[in-house]
Amino acid sequence: MSDGLNPPQREAVRTLKGPLLVLAGAGTGKTRVVTHRIAELIRHGTLPERILAVTFTRKAAGEMLDRATKLLGGKRKKQVSRPLISTFHSLCVKILRRHVEHLGYPRKFTICDRSDQQSEARAALREIRCPDQSLKPGDLLSIVSQWKSRSFEPGRAASVADSDREHIAAAAYRRYQSNLKAKGMVDFDDLLLLTQQLFAKHPAVRREEAGLFDHILVDEYQDTNQSQYQIVKGLAAGHRNLCVVGDDDQSIYGWRGAEVQHILGFKNDWPEAKVVRLEENYRSTAAILSYANTLIAFNRVRHEKVLRAARPNGQTPRVLQPRDENDEAEKVVADIQLILSKPGVRAQDIAILCRTNEQPRAFETELRRAKLPYVLLGGMSFFDRKEIKDLLSYLKVIENPQDEASLLRIINTPARNIGASTVKQLLATATTEGATVWDVLPAHASEATTNFQQLILSLQHIAQKSSLAGLISEVISRTGYHQELDRQYPDPNDREARNASLEEIINAAAAFDGRNKKESRLQEFLDDIALGTRDSSDDKESQLQNNAIALMTLHSAKGLEFPFVYMVGMEEGILPHKRSVEIEGDAIDEERRLCYVGVTRAQEQLTLSFALARRKWGKLRDTVPSRFLYEMTGKAENVRKKKTV
Repeated sequence: MSDGLNPPQREAVRTLKGPLLVLAGAGTGKTRVVTHRIAELIRHGTLPERILAVTFTRKAAGEMLDRATKLLGGKRKKQVSRPLISTFHSLCVKILRRHVEHLGYPRKFTICDRSDQQSEARAALREIRCPDQSLKPGDLLSIVSQWKSRSFEPGRAASVADSDREHIAAAAYRRYQSNLKAKGMVDFDDLLLLTQQLFAKHPAVRREEAGLFDHILVDEYQDTNQSQYQIVKGLAAGHRNLCVVGDDDQSIYGWRGAEVQHILGFKNDWPEAKVVRLEENYRSTAAILSYANTLIAFNRVRHEKVLRAARPNGQTPRVLQPRDENDEAEKVVADIQLILSKPGVRAQDIAILCRTNEQPRAFETELRRAKLPYVLLGGMSFFDRKEIKDLLSYLKVIENPQDEASLLRIINTPARNIGASTVKQLLATATTEGATVWDVLPAHASEATTNFQQLILSLQHIAQKSSLAGLISEVISRTGYHQELDRQYPDPNDREARNASLEEIINAAAAFDGRNKKESRLQEFLDDIALGTRDSSDDKESQLQNNAIALMTLHSAKGLEFPFVYMVGMEEGILPHKRSVEIEGDAIDEERRLCYVGVTRAQEQLTLSFALARRKWGKLRDTVPSRFLYEMTGKAENVRKKKTV
């Protein structure tokens, strides 16, 4: 086959009209299908800019654009027009920048980061006089995020709250949301929720945005939440040229609002839809896929499909039964040492997958003892470092001095004699006058506040004529930030690491300047950074560049593959998780899908491990092997009948 596609893949690529559901099992080449389909649409006369492809991570979006461009024989930079391949959040930022004033927000809204959210959550809880022990800011943000992912505005949240804690959260949510709006701020979940509201309340805006495209493709459709689902429907309703690609068997994000029903019920929304199943797996051996197929068949409601291995035979997955969690870590690490002694095997070929964030501790201890290189995925993000947050706050204030959270962060950083009492007076005046701190600065004229305001104004002037990289260099220079690091961090290694962070943000700005041949806009750069800080795929990818054993949760492993995979803690209460065991039903189905995702990460060899006993509050207690082990190995009994759709 000259195009390198198998028959079902080719069928999906060449179906160019109407709704299309591509059920792409693990390792079946879904990215290949999406990119070939984009190229095929363009070859058949669709203008590139009339195609929208939406996915969940910036890495996936970039990879799709590169692959589609290569298929068309062009070079990314030389193409006059190109399809819009974007993450959901990035797409929504563009839409909101054009139309958000309809919802009462300023066009120059600020996307707040996690620390801004914590501050606003703390303030909202204070305003409703909630005692600290009742609800913490982090807990409030978690509840609000779940509500927003289900498209619940504050009024709806109050009606669905079913515990004292949730009623407190609903009251705080109302304050939190109104405070954000008053300050011209949106959080990450708002990007989706406000776009959905915009489409629902302003049909002319929806029609205008939908009119930009003739074809829409959505990757990982099983991961869409209610807002994303409604946005896609709103954009595709007119032309109905909607292609969604996904796998209901890999829907594992229900806890953050993803609704597997969107992919299960696709034909209900689009009755004329064609369905294409991709079942040929190019990743794993037949022996591994046998376990995967046997396991997932126990789920009650799913699209019927069976993965077939392009690579026959293979080693049957092994089951380890160590005494306890420490013995489990010792046995797994000893086994890894044995594998690494074989020629051609590298540390980066191996992954240890855990269900919970607590499990890696024993493995970290043992890997260190064995002096084996490893990376624990999900460490501190580059953008969470203090110096980077300070620098980005300067850039936000240069772009929008009304951004109060950012202004208060840097008004005395580095120290410039604007102390806490001055800030308190400024805030009091701003509150009395219904203004912002920036507006009332002249009224509190002192040498320090005047110098600060002049500094920002001069940097705004530089921003208009300088490159982004040049602007950031000027910010560092004019604020004396290098000297501040020298003062704060006497340890030269500390200083070097923090200065390297500043250098890296200048490098990022220079790369952004290079990618955007038109004059780079500071707002676009800040949006790009804000979206990137919430996209863990970039951090994950950079961490995996090292030749090290990957130690991570099953959720983090989605989208990755390794020759050798160890799934540990295969016990009732861990996988499936104890919360799911208590709920049963759909919760167990999602845990089974999570297990399936883990199994299908393995290319050559899969090892499943469960400890015979595990410590709870310091005491060893016997465990029960995971039901999923019995199901995979054909020893399950009395399992409820599944339904297929």
